[in-house]
Amino acid sequence: MTEWLRHFAQTLLDACRDMLPIVGIIIAFQLLVIRKPVAHPKKMLIGLTYVTVGVAFFLEGLELALFPLGKLMATQLTAPEFLQVGSLQQAIPWQTYGWIYLFAASIGFATTFAEPSLLAISHKAEEISGGAIQSLGLRIAVSIGVAFGIALGAYRIVTGTQLYYYIISGYVVVIIQTLFAPKLIIGLAYDSGGVTTSTVTVPLVTALGLGLAQAVPGRNPLIDGFGLIAFASLFPIITVLGYAQIAQWWSKKTAS
Repeated sequence: MTEWLRHFAQTLLDACRDMLPIVGIIIAFQLLVIRKPVAHPKKMLIGLTYVTVGVAFFLEGLELALFPLGKLMATQLTAPEFLQVGSLQQAIPWQTYGWIYLFAASIGFATTFAEPSLLAISHKAEEISGGAIQSLGLRIAVSIGVAFGIALGAYRIVTGTQLYYYIISGYVVVIIQTLFAPKLIIGLAYDSGGVTTSTVTVPLVTALGLGLAQAVPGRNPLIDGFGLIAFASLFPIITVLGYAQIAQWWSKKTAS
């Protein structure tokens, strides 16, 4: 317990240090540019304290739970006894890692669907569009995109293929879709790729990528372990644009 408290105190100290530049910039602009005193300084101080302590608890939770969990699942799903192979040193077909792809897709869908930032932006989009964009439909479309992207990223780690093949191909698809997608959805679709890289999704996906790269023979965690977040950001754009195009086509079909 004492060791944990010491470790948490260091994490809290690091969080305070990281928050200082943000607070300094806000106060400097308030006093030097806007030239007005900070409104409700007591409330702001309490709020900053909550944020700093919350960040410290979040970082501690990552170290104690999410990162070890992602690594553990990747290790267990690639164990020779689970894959029913003699040794990981032998050549193993990519199809053997089917459970890894399923787990990657499942965890990608679940974490994205529960992502607070996606929930906020989907509700706001439905409100501003007057119901033309459905919150639930947008969340499902983004979650499917992340699920497919992370599963494909896991396949890339298993096979050892180059990351840029997938990223370049994906953005070519995005550019083509952008030319034909409804203008109402384009900006939202691009933003949807960003909201997936937030508090819930990133830690688990990163841990999964690093754990998988360590478990698969011949992979370098530094080279192959990272990159899953790029998939999680790219493919939701494709699915949201596709969702809008299908909805537009369906509305035209029912109207005719």
